[in-house]
Amino acid sequence: MRTPSIYSVDSTVDPISQVMRASHASETPEERRMRLEAEAEAKRVSEQIDEELRQERERMKRSRGDVKLLLLGQAESGKSTLQKQFQLMYKPSSIEQERASWRTVIYFNVVHSLKHILTTLEAWDDSFEDDPRAPPQPTGYYDQSGSPIPPVPKIPSRSASPAIGGRNNRIMSLRQRLTPLLATDAPLADRLSGGIAVSGSGKGGVFVRSGWQSRSIDKALGKAGMKKLSADLRAHEEEESDVLLQDVGRMLSSLKDDVRELWAHPTVKGLMMKRKLKLDEWSEFFLRDIGRIAAPDYVPTTDDILHARVQTMGVAEHIFDVDLHGRSVTWHLYDVGGARGQRHSWIPYFDTANAIIFVAPVSAFDQYLEEDPRTNRIDDSLQLFTQVCSNALLKSVHLVLFLNKTDLLKAKIDSGLRVQKYITSFGDRTNDYETVVQYFRAHFLQVHRRNNENRRVLYTHFTSVVDTKATQRIIGNVRDSIFRGYLQSAALV
Repeated sequence: MRTPSIYSVDSTVDPISQVMRASHASETPEERRMRLEAEAEAKRVSEQIDEELRQERERMKRSRGDVKLLLLGQAESGKSTLQKQFQLMYKPSSIEQERASWRTVIYFNVVHSLKHILTTLEAWDDSFEDDPRAPPQPTGYYDQSGSPIPPVPKIPSRSASPAIGGRNNRIMSLRQRLTPLLATDAPLADRLSGGIAVSGSGKGGVFVRSGWQSRSIDKALGKAGMKKLSADLRAHEEEESDVLLQDVGRMLSSLKDDVRELWAHPTVKGLMMKRKLKLDEWSEFFLRDIGRIAAPDYVPTTDDILHARVQTMGVAEHIFDVDLHGRSVTWHLYDVGGARGQRHSWIPYFDTANAIIFVAPVSAFDQYLEEDPRTNRIDDSLQLFTQVCSNALLKSVHLVLFLNKTDLLKAKIDSGLRVQKYITSFGDRTNDYETVVQYFRAHFLQVHRRNNENRRVLYTHFTSVVDTKATQRIIGNVRDSIFRGYLQSAALV
């Protein structure tokens, strides 16, 4: 019998296991304990990764039949308000859960509006009278090209009438009385933004990321306190524990008459009439009803929530289960930040989108971008719509156009504001609501026709998305048209 060579290999023995057994035999009890703990942790992590991969595969499998709907448009076009209408229609319980959190936003809207009014008054020396020594400016302070120009600060005149001087003194007194309330602007903004400062936040004053509703409560109670709370107790605990909101509420209650007087002051009304002071619709909505909002037991109404304004940062996803003829389909609605600096965040969502609602505010013909005061907001909407229509990733996506804020457009036309002053191509057309709204519609339709290789149908609606009854009827029509396209693309009809 041949003697085995020292180089022979016993195929029945795993050399790696052999080495490991030899190594384990020489380890101390402490080393063994640490090794076993490390192996157990590695196994746990491995199993967790396997489970997450399994869940992701299941989610991807289920989501193949989901509808992904993008809300696109410039800042302050009404996208987030439209998202709230979807929420009211398909997930109303979530609005109830968030209701108390909206008090932070509404208080911020009121305080920020007051700050804007008083800052503008100061720039005009608390007067709307024309100073003969100041250089002349066009009505509405726009130059001949339509670009806005800043107001020239007033030069105090010794010959000012006692009436004007009295009004100025009263505004100075109101400013002093309201100063503590105005000081809450920054803390409220910090609460909403999570302490993240974003340049160019514009008239809305602050950008917020998805999930700010929970954060506004977390800030008040701290993480440890939040862990102890059930969802049902959140709103109650916020009211009891939020010192900041309590302070703002108390100040509003004690200063509501001063706010009311400032809002009704002839100088404020005069500056607004001469368009030297411009307020957004949400500012006027809350200031007109300051008595109710300043009440000690104030709880935001649904109408308040629809009018409340914060600027979206990034992309916020909202998920709804939508029923049609007994078939439940999950919708992923993506509300995007519309400011120029935020639009890059839209692109990753284009390749999976089933439908787009593009929101264009037709009332903005006399407004300019916060980011670029030379660009008219209607022109910006048309340019943005052109980019959406011509994007190769979106050629086959179901497209819906909301020409929004028609109520504000009608109010501006009825007040005598002339479109031709801001949109020179409007020419000598009749300055009535129907002519104006059809003129804007024709321009958007023309953009779509020029960028419609696949002969896609464009569904157009005239909207005021703060009107719940009308908007939800339109949402129902949009839902049906999107479902038809969805079923056809899925080869289910």
